[in-house]
Amino acid sequence: MRLPRRVLRLLSISAFLLASACGGSGGSGSSGSPQVPGPGPATANPVLFVTQVPVAGGFGTVVETFGNHVPSMEAAPRGGGLMLRYPDGTLRNLTQEAGYGESGQQGAGAIAVREPCVHWSGTKAVFAMVVGAPTQQYQVATFHWQLYEVSGFGAGQTAVITKVANQPVYNNVSPCYGSDGRILFTSDRPHNGAAHLYPQRDEYESAPVVVGLYSLDPSTGDLFLLQHSPSGSFSPSVDSAGRVVFVRWDHMLRDQQSDADRQGSATFGTFDYADESAGAAALTTATEVFPHPRNGWISFVNNNPGYSGDLAGWAPNLRGIAFNLMQPWAIRQDGTDEETINHVGRQELAGYIDRSFDDDPNLVEFVGINPHTANDVRYTQGFFQLREDPSQPGTYLGVDGPEFGFHASGRVMRLSAAAGTNADAVTIADITHPDTAGETVTPNHSGRYRNPLALSDGSLIAAHSPYRGQDANDGTTAAPTSRYAFRLVHLVAQGDLFEAGAPLTGGLPASVSWWTPDVGATWSGTLWELDPVEVVARPVPPYTAEGTLPSPEAQMLADAGVTVQTLKAFLEDNDLALIVSRDVTTRDRIDRQQPFNLQVTGTSHATLGAGGKVYDVSYLQIVQGDMIRGIGMNLGTPRPGRRVLARFLHDPAVDHPPPSDANAPAGSVEIADDGSIAALVPARRAVSWQLVDDAGTPVVQERYWVTFQPGEVRVCTSCHGLNQVDQAGAPAPTNAPKALLTLLEYLKTQGKL
Repeated sequence: MRLPRRVLRLLSISAFLLASACGGSGGSGSSGSPQVPGPGPATANPVLFVTQVPVAGGFGTVVETFGNHVPSMEAAPRGGGLMLRYPDGTLRNLTQEAGYGESGQQGAGAIAVREPCVHWSGTKAVFAMVVGAPTQQYQVATFHWQLYEVSGFGAGQTAVITKVANQPVYNNVSPCYGSDGRILFTSDRPHNGAAHLYPQRDEYESAPVVVGLYSLDPSTGDLFLLQHSPSGSFSPSVDSAGRVVFVRWDHMLRDQQSDADRQGSATFGTFDYADESAGAAALTTATEVFPHPRNGWISFVNNNPGYSGDLAGWAPNLRGIAFNLMQPWAIRQDGTDEETINHVGRQELAGYIDRSFDDDPNLVEFVGINPHTANDVRYTQGFFQLREDPSQPGTYLGVDGPEFGFHASGRVMRLSAAAGTNADAVTIADITHPDTAGETVTPNHSGRYRNPLALSDGSLIAAHSPYRGQDANDGTTAAPTSRYAFRLVHLVAQGDLFEAGAPLTGGLPASVSWWTPDVGATWSGTLWELDPVEVVARPVPPYTAEGTLPSPEAQMLADAGVTVQTLKAFLEDNDLALIVSRDVTTRDRIDRQQPFNLQVTGTSHATLGAGGKVYDVSYLQIVQGDMIRGIGMNLGTPRPGRRVLARFLHDPAVDHPPPSDANAPAGSVEIADDGSIAALVPARRAVSWQLVDDAGTPVVQERYWVTFQPGEVRVCTSCHGLNQVDQAGAPAPTNAPKALLTLLEYLKTQGKL
């Protein structure tokens, strides 16, 4: 019997929706038996990936560089799933098999999925998933990204998904496995767990951001903050050397919303809380002490003499700070020794750095390539989605692209930074053509790439979209249309570079509807394919933890009659860390953007890299990142959450020897006559510092926030660590730091050691 055309059409639509449930066609149903092989070239091992309903344009969405943890319907439309592709192209929809996700109208069982990571055994994976969507118009509901584990990869098996136990009820994303069974991830849980500080707001737009890296033992619930990032950390993984490598957004700048408020160019309603407590008073002021002001504020002050007091205490001819980087970092699995990967920084990988002051001819703008490095390629905008190449341990793939508007896509690059490699020997190489980082259409621009993955057989895959420009919604809120079409592809060689080859799937169609919740939205088309990982067993990397104390510092402990165990116990009991520098007058030879002719005030101890002006330095002044900046005071009710703001060190557990000058700057420790410093700092909270003169005028400023662990003793040889030699051509200092001995002896007199 021939069915009426209307009935055939309805059956076709029903079959389409069933196939597309929770992430598109290719699902194997509850039986777990695979379908027929699919299109695309074979891979050596299965590949796990996610599908995502396209996000048209947007800021802070699931595919952007930062603020991508937000679980709203606009940021993470539901309807995708967790997919497994076997080497022959066969597909399984693992979330669908396990009973997660909905087809058609998205409601209480709807899901979005992201960032799987395969366990060392190759038999399970951890990923992030948000469950639920508004079930009716205008419904206000709370959703969270949470961590789940999936097993049952084998042919004939059925996928089993379980929620990771004992995780915090916040947005937990970007999970990976540690070497010791713990799960590492990023989260927007406040650094100290205080709910009234939620959400942490970034240093750019005061938008919600993840707080940093966490480490969880699911079996016991033991949770601790590995690293605190005022503007966020992203895509952590454990490399073959046991390092936690990740991307961090470094945007250590004064609050531009507050600058706009003071200039009268906007009304954001920025203000300060008296402290971090829940009942802290909202002050009528918005004060900042670190780092030094932005260019725009300096120009405003120079053109409005009535504001000159805002620059009081600064050296004349101050150049405004401009700092905005997304770059690779590394940390040990116990949270110690945080620094840019291999101590690679702006002079090695970035393109331009302004000088601090324009009245010292020794200080120059940094433009172009560092002549002391082996590197001749740089990232132009950022370094995203860092992942190690298993066939070349110590090398990492990543993406260079704009920070928003392009879904964290751009050119694929390879970073060679094996553990122990000197920063001067670290290199970057292009995988796709440099033009793929930008949006200008050229014959060499083969589209935009993200989520590059090196497979164990040496081949490369990535998510690719042919569209080169910035995304926008070419439809409406009710019928969104993205310009991007991310599909997983093999990268094929074209001369010395690579470009998109054959797709790994035939495309996964879906048709879904949801409430935004204000508007009913509908989308039909081919799902994006993102976040691929190879399903293969790998050797478990060594667990990395704090190393032994270097001999010069160990000698100072011996001279003071203090054991390492006693010192660490004191630090751990008080949630403190100890930072030591042997000679803060020494700086890496290439860093000539900040003063480098430095002399300890009142002594002959100096390190000079050129003739001309010499700067006296008397103190290391420390700042701690306090969650005290609010926003929205003049707009009615202040918004929830707070922004990190630098305040001079005031942690009540910190106890330093009294300075020789009663008028010493707040939060400072004296520099010893050998150039050394030793200071206690709060643990698991972002801190930074600057060298100042006798009057407290800043001379050299740290450009990064750094986190330390309770009991950590962090030793740096110099103020800007040396790659090979300092500004005077000398190697790293090896002196036993006098400041450490002074601090230890003082703590003994106080009965603390």
